[in-house]
Amino acid sequence: MHPEYNFANASFSQFVLKLAGRCDLACDYCYVYTMADRRWRDRPALMSAAIADRTAERIGEHARAHRLDAVSVVLHGGEPLLAGAGPIGEVAAAVRDALPAGCRAVVDIQTNGVLLDDAVLTVLAKHGIGVSVSLDGDARAHDRHRRRRDGHGSHEWVQQALQRLARPEYRPLFSGLLCTVDLRNDPIGTYRALLTHAPPQIDFLLPHGNWTAPPPGRGPDPGATPYADWLIPIFDAWYAGDGATGVRLFDDIMQTLLGGRSRVDGVGRGPAGYLVVNTDGTVECGDTVNASLEGAADTGLDVVRHAFDEVLTVPAVRARLAGLHRLGAQCRACALLSVCGGGLPAHRYRAGHGFANPSVYCPDLFALISHIRRAVARDVERMPRLSA
Repeated sequence: MHPEYNFANASFSQFVLKLAGRCDLACDYCYVYTMADRRWRDRPALMSAAIADRTAERIGEHARAHRLDAVSVVLHGGEPLLAGAGPIGEVAAAVRDALPAGCRAVVDIQTNGVLLDDAVLTVLAKHGIGVSVSLDGDARAHDRHRRRRDGHGSHEWVQQALQRLARPEYRPLFSGLLCTVDLRNDPIGTYRALLTHAPPQIDFLLPHGNWTAPPPGRGPDPGATPYADWLIPIFDAWYAGDGATGVRLFDDIMQTLLGGRSRVDGVGRGPAGYLVVNTDGTVECGDTVNASLEGAADTGLDVVRHAFDEVLTVPAVRARLAGLHRLGAQCRACALLSVCGGGLPAHRYRAGHGFANPSVYCPDLFALISHIRRAVARDVERMPRLSA
């Protein structure tokens, strides 16, 4: 089916565990609760200890079978801190206990920060769990979307959480900030607001949308590039040496341009080898794609009855691993395909046509990648040439 890919060597090295199926915020752009997939209502609010332990066993089983030297475990939700500090620590310990000798686990949690108090941070520090926090900029930018259920913004609570995280005893846990792009916000002002927290890394995330339900400001005009226009000034400031903070999107585009491999979905081939385990133990090959079409990431398998090696037999998973996941002819013919990778699968959907389309962000991705390529090419041209 995919002769260019060696499935005999295929494995999963990243596992996203949905510890909580609910959230304490009501963000209006959330892909879990405001878009196509409504199955969260029928799943448990929290992952049970039995499912968590079984998931840990499956991760250890998979690492042992494939002789992995490291796995990445991302604790996710909903809001994962709703699971409680104790159970979160127990999940991290269970995963590490299940791994074979010589295999280490890098465990991180992605949180909105509202519940990130000293008691939680103490547990995260004890178990060596990294922390990524969602922050969309200053108070005005952040609170436009990221509100509590009573309508009040969450920026004040997130600021307090980040101040705690900045303390010497917790600072080593800080993995970075996640910022969803809003075209109404000033890009450089947003970037500066994020830098005030000295994050080791920033992830700029494109709001989820597709051809049937376009993201804000992304119309059908192929000449318009509003998201590239927003990101390019930040790239220029960052590339000029504006601070020591990494920006994952820019880093990965540059790495892919230079022949490396991306660490994120939506650039190059991305981290195809990852799985999502829901609160009920069902296994999905990703989760954001469900924002476009309910059940699009289903494998039909679960951790109770199935080993992760069985997921490798699912056709959609094999196509994803082979780097051919739902790519159409236009993408395959594009000169930037090796860098763009067709964009995030969730952004390619069009009702009646499935996912074999360019990304709804295609003009923006093309413009941004081209801009970065020109910047890199200029610097490569200036480098002294080595004599033979």
